[in-house]
Amino acid sequence: MSDPMPFRVHSRQQTRQMDAALISSGIAGIELMERAAQAAWQALLARWPDVGCVTVLCGAGNNAGDGYLLARLALAEGWRVHVWTLSPPERLTGDAAIAWQQAQQAGVSVLAWTPDVVLDGVVVDALLGTGLTGAVRAHFAEAIAAINNTACPVLAIDVPSGLDADRGVPLGAAVQADATVTFITLKLGLLTALGPDFCGELIYAALAEPLPEEVPGSLELLQLERWRGCLPARTRSAHKGSFGHLLLVGGGPGMGGAIMLAAEAALCSGAGKVSVATCAEHVAPLLARSPEVMVRAVASVKELAPLLATADALVVGPGLGRTGWAEEMLSACLEAALPRVLDADALNLLAQRSGPLTLGANTVITPHPAEAARLLGCSTGAVQSDRLDAVQRLIEPLGCHAVLKGVGSLVASPVAMGQLPAVCGAGNPGMAVGGMGDVLSGLLGALLAQRVPAEQAARYAVLVHALAGDMLALSGGEVGIRAGDMMPAIRRVLNQRGVE
Repeated sequence: MSDPMPFRVHSRQQTRQMDAALISSGIAGIELMERAAQAAWQALLARWPDVGCVTVLCGAGNNAGDGYLLARLALAEGWRVHVWTLSPPERLTGDAAIAWQQAQQAGVSVLAWTPDVVLDGVVVDALLGTGLTGAVRAHFAEAIAAINNTACPVLAIDVPSGLDADRGVPLGAAVQADATVTFITLKLGLLTALGPDFCGELIYAALAEPLPEEVPGSLELLQLERWRGCLPARTRSAHKGSFGHLLLVGGGPGMGGAIMLAAEAALCSGAGKVSVATCAEHVAPLLARSPEVMVRAVASVKELAPLLATADALVVGPGLGRTGWAEEMLSACLEAALPRVLDADALNLLAQRSGPLTLGANTVITPHPAEAARLLGCSTGAVQSDRLDAVQRLIEPLGCHAVLKGVGSLVASPVAMGQLPAVCGAGNPGMAVGGMGDVLSGLLGALLAQRVPAEQAARYAVLVHALAGDMLALSGGEVGIRAGDMMPAIRRVLNQRGVE
């Protein structure tokens, strides 16, 4: 069993502060360690109840203490227990030393690990905890490689050893776990970048209730209970004008699919009226596909102006291209004082511009890592190596809200706006297909058209989009999901008014 996921996500330093606050409140450190071991043991039993054997690899800190206490619990339940240590337990201090002594007194045998050790049963990773910041040392890297090469199921304690708890990247080597039990706080590195690939199933154990007050600087974990209310229930007297007019600008020559997907998503997301300004070649196909959309062939800024004058919100970029026409359309949309989403080629065109640029508090940009890298003038790898830093570096100079897409999508707003950065834990690999970003743009634009403030709309759209993808995966599997499949699922999520 997992405790309900908390609404906040913390760094390693914030986790230390929370841990210290629990101890200051009167809970002994060894008691927290015993609770952690019990939670990990229960998670192990729930997933592999009939294995009957556990192999625990211990390091030198409190993570090792959790491992020693778990070994004691397994032995008491009659399991065969093997404990291998990469650091002499005699050097342990504090609560970890007490845990080792308790395991010894219970009859747990502890041996020094060597590369020829055969791993058996369920392998428990208690090597390195959240405090790791530098490269994994060679001896530990060998043990991590042995864990990753075994056919045994692997349970990681708190964080897979070698994974940066803040950034979600391996520090030279990292354990690839089947499940990870994390304690007291959720760590950002388990949710974003490569973290989910290493942690497997994520299980949360609070260890205490209530937890201490939040420390400054935490992130929000997006959850439907908090954000559902930002799109209020519709009144009986409502009409199409009550829900706004969204204008989508894009679909350059030969690139009509993206703007069609964005427009369809907007229709399914509640916008009262949806218009598309695009190249003439896309008008007939779009009308045939979605007759509810008002489609205009727009060849110049002069033809775009009347559409901008009647719109309540904008989406600019899906299939826009990087031609002179695209530049003209983008420039005209940037001059319009409307809430807007900038995506895809709108972002690529912005990246080519020189000089300072301010987009404003009614703008949301939605880059994937490569687009973010172009805006920041760095490599995609640099963005992915510290996604939180990247999204924060995007928003401050531009003065707008940003969604950095990808696993564990991040949403951030300028500090002055007072909204916590947020991370989305929902979503699945089946959504890694072309057109998903266009669907998100249409959904987000529809929320803006319905007068949802930009900072709220960005967070709610990311969450709804991810939950819709999970709904599709649950009903039919991850393989073969298409962006066009998302529309009915998005509509269903938006219409959820209670916990299902």
